[in-house]
Amino acid sequence: MLVAVPLGLSSAIYLSEYATERTRKIVKPVLEVLAGVPTVVYGLFALTFVTPLLQTVIPNLPIFNALSPGIVVGIMIIPQITSLSEEAMGAVPNAMREGALALGATRLEVALKVILPGSLSGIISSVVLGISRAVGETMIVSTAAGSTPKFTLDVTESIQTMTSYIVQVSMGDATYGSTIYYSIYAVGMTLFLFTLLMNLLANYMSRRFREEY
Repeated sequence: MLVAVPLGLSSAIYLSEYATERTRKIVKPVLEVLAGVPTVVYGLFALTFVTPLLQTVIPNLPIFNALSPGIVVGIMIIPQITSLSEEAMGAVPNAMREGALALGATRLEVALKVILPGSLSGIISSVVLGISRAVGETMIVSTAAGSTPKFTLDVTESIQTMTSYIVQVSMGDATYGSTIYYSIYAVGMTLFLFTLLMNLLANYMSRRFREEY
């Protein structure tokens, strides 16, 4: 989210407040295409491009690490955050923009002090939904993170996410009725509950901070 939120909101502000109509007609279809790119492509991008690039900055970085897929997952959800946030900003009445400009505010001040507060509910919802999608991502982390089952806060080490664990166990030799076999359902239920809570939170935030115009 350290990658997705700043870039996504910056792109949304640009499209909503600065971009021409022609630019919007070009950029928005591109965002839709990026949102539809298969995640396995992002995974290969993380493994073959982002990781070697990071290794030039961090010499001892292993091929499989958490940093590279983390960055690419953030890139993957930028189109979603940008599109939803831009729609929320577009719903703010033009009268508010014109009033702020008439009072002497700059376009940047209008964007930060008028448009962002007025579209806060949609922005928060887009971020929460982006988190929900990132948590459920499988292919990127399975391809580039290495699927090493250990708990660590070091992003330069190989890790295994819950979705990667499900894939690994499902493709292995887990015996029916064994603890490992049933652990798939436990992990799946945990992911389901987390995603459900994220969607409920997005709905609550949308209603909590909604502005009536």
